[in-house]
Amino acid sequence: MSAERLDVDALLDDPSTRIVVCCGAGGVGKTTTAAALGLRAAERGRRTVVITVDPARRLAQSMGLASLDDTPRPVPLPEGATGSMHAMMLDMKRTFDQVVEEHADPERARQILANPFYQTLSTSFSGTQEYMAMEKLGQLRQSGEWDLIVVDTPPSRSALDFLDAPKRLGRFLDGRLVRFLSAPAPSGAFRLLGAGVGLVTSILGKVLGTQLLNDLRAFVTAFDTVFGGFQERAERTYRLLQAPGTAFVVVAAPEADALREASYFMRRLATDAMPLAGLVINRTHPLPQGAGAGLDADTASASADALAAAGEHPETVAALRLHADLVRTHLRERELRDRSTADHREVPVVEVPALPEDVHDLDGLRGIGRALAGG
Repeated sequence: MSAERLDVDALLDDPSTRIVVCCGAGGVGKTTTAAALGLRAAERGRRTVVITVDPARRLAQSMGLASLDDTPRPVPLPEGATGSMHAMMLDMKRTFDQVVEEHADPERARQILANPFYQTLSTSFSGTQEYMAMEKLGQLRQSGEWDLIVVDTPPSRSALDFLDAPKRLGRFLDGRLVRFLSAPAPSGAFRLLGAGVGLVTSILGKVLGTQLLNDLRAFVTAFDTVFGGFQERAERTYRLLQAPGTAFVVVAAPEADALREASYFMRRLATDAMPLAGLVINRTHPLPQGAGAGLDADTASASADALAAAGEHPETVAALRLHADLVRTHLRERELRDRSTADHREVPVVEVPALPEDVHDLDGLRGIGRALAGG
């Protein structure tokens, strides 16, 4: 039994839908899908903001913007559009800095922001980008400024990193090693234990380097008052992702690895009780409509071979071979899709045909929006 078709317009038009999260493996078109969903929602009357992560310059230009940054920028919509659209790019370090500045007194914030360990953590530590994407989502939702927030999740090695990274970062910051390094030197009855601690930190100093160890200690000591707020907000945003009004859209390409990743993610969403709206399969190759649509690959190839052997109709030969290749590609994609989604028959699916060229303007995004909506 075929899966139900994902009704994108019903999802976007529903005023109770406040957050749409586009997730999936890297390189499957998540960012373009998020932008197209945001544009379609805006043109149908929603006040929409799209938060993207490291979009290609051409995508910013396709929305009529010279560039994207950490501030929501208005996207120029055609006259007659009843909603509005803003777009922004996640600035991981700036978001981290804002959290520190908001939850620490000025002197403590200055110490944290100037700390070399913090500067590394806030720009390149594994999981920070995913954590900050969720942090920014929480900020946008709390502002109450938008009817709909569309999130393009970071291009992680695994789609599951978006859900796992905030907890992983929290575990590191609250881990035993970090707490051990930041503990004050013991005294009195604990002098003997202190000698042991001193020996361990001496060894760690040799491994990590004394300066790095000192930077880490200074960071943890200054960061301690801020950390509880990080944990609390991460948990609050995680609950927001589970709440009614949030909809996950898993994005995949018709390739084995991408569909396998999508299947893993759909299972994880079910395990974590997160609302899955549907699956988008990008860059598919549907069969042509009209004459010749029912011609199978073997027949087309055989006809092309016969004509080629007779030296007749080279244009027809080329068209038949192209048709045969398309049919084989379509059947292979359908088999991959059916095998990968066999355990998710209840999940609505929509397919978006491959385009001959990249999206470069609002009309291109609008066309993808129409395809997502089945038009």
